[in-house]
Amino acid sequence: MMDKIIEQKKGLKRKHLPFVIAVLLALLLFGWMLWGDHSNKMRVDTENLIISKVEEGSFNDYIRINGQVQPATVVHVSALESGIVDFKPVKEGAMVKRGDVILVLRNPNLAQETLNSESQLAERQNMLRDTEINMEKEKLSMQQSKLSAITEANRSRRAYEQMKTLYDEGLSSREEYLRAKEDYELAQSQLKLLIERLHQDSLYRSVQLAKMQESLNNMQENLTLVRSRADNLKVKATYDGQLGSFSAELGQNIGAGMLIGQINVLGEYKITVNIDERYIDRIVAGLQGTFERQNVKYGVQVSTVYPEVRNGQFRADLTFTDETPENIRVGQTYYINLELGEPSQALLVPRGSYFSVTGGKWIFVLTPDGSEAVRRNIKIARQNPQYYEVVEGLSAGESVIVSGYDSFGDAEKLILK
Repeated sequence: MMDKIIEQKKGLKRKHLPFVIAVLLALLLFGWMLWGDHSNKMRVDTENLIISKVEEGSFNDYIRINGQVQPATVVHVSALESGIVDFKPVKEGAMVKRGDVILVLRNPNLAQETLNSESQLAERQNMLRDTEINMEKEKLSMQQSKLSAITEANRSRRAYEQMKTLYDEGLSSREEYLRAKEDYELAQSQLKLLIERLHQDSLYRSVQLAKMQESLNNMQENLTLVRSRADNLKVKATYDGQLGSFSAELGQNIGAGMLIGQINVLGEYKITVNIDERYIDRIVAGLQGTFERQNVKYGVQVSTVYPEVRNGQFRADLTFTDETPENIRVGQTYYINLELGEPSQALLVPRGSYFSVTGGKWIFVLTPDGSEAVRRNIKIARQNPQYYEVVEGLSAGESVIVSGYDSFGDAEKLILK
């Protein structure tokens, strides 16, 4: 009897099943990694979103800024002399005219200095007067001596001439003749010396009087200066206008040169604005702007741009190009549309709070069926108070989410419901 041969069944053996399952799972995982959607997703209610269309239209290149009205000319008021505030004739906001006293100071040291200068001047004046009197007396005495010397010289000359005649005729001795001659020559020499002395004394008196007069003049000028300093204790307005920033108080010690207020010269005004530093290269003198007040439009233009940047902003002054608003007041705030360039065609996306999260580098774009919104990188160029100009990443007609992204976290896709 022959044994029956049992054939083995072809196919997958049970022991190979785990291996096959593992291979299938690996293939599925590889396919999911290669073609699957790995983005972070988040379900969002559309009622909480603001969705806008990307449009192609005219981009008006302007910025909206606010500024305060300031007088075109401001004159600072400073104290020329130090002192203690004694009296305030006017208050801040008062209208003043050139020369009006706006503050009175007192300075005891300066008052004493004035008294000392007056006393010294009076003493020097008395000294000069006494000197002039003494010199005049001395001059008269010298004149009298001169007259006496001339008389003596004439007398000795006559005696000499008479004695010479007698001597020549043999009627007088030689000794008498020589004595008369010597007396005559002595008198002439004494007269010459006296005349020279008078001349030198006259020069000396002139020099002395000139020096004393110069010293007196210097003291007079010093007294005038001290008195003018005392007059400067009355602080006066140097221009017509409105007194502002008037900070002095009664009893306050004010130093020389200390700023105590300003005079706003009214009639011409400017608007001072602070602008974000990213516009510093685009703001130049001559740029035009407009603002409305009580349904009337007014024109302004940039007159001065200050280069210094503080706290991310720089300052500029704008002047009115035609009329100014009625009842304009210093300190009023105006909201101005400042034109940076001519309008041009561009791809526009409305401004929104999403910008604070994305910085304009990306945005959520809706799929054509509106069921999802996908994060997409974009590039923004210019901006105005209404729109951003998109130069890369979007097409006209696409819908984007322009409301805030704060609650989306790091989601890359939004499932809309």
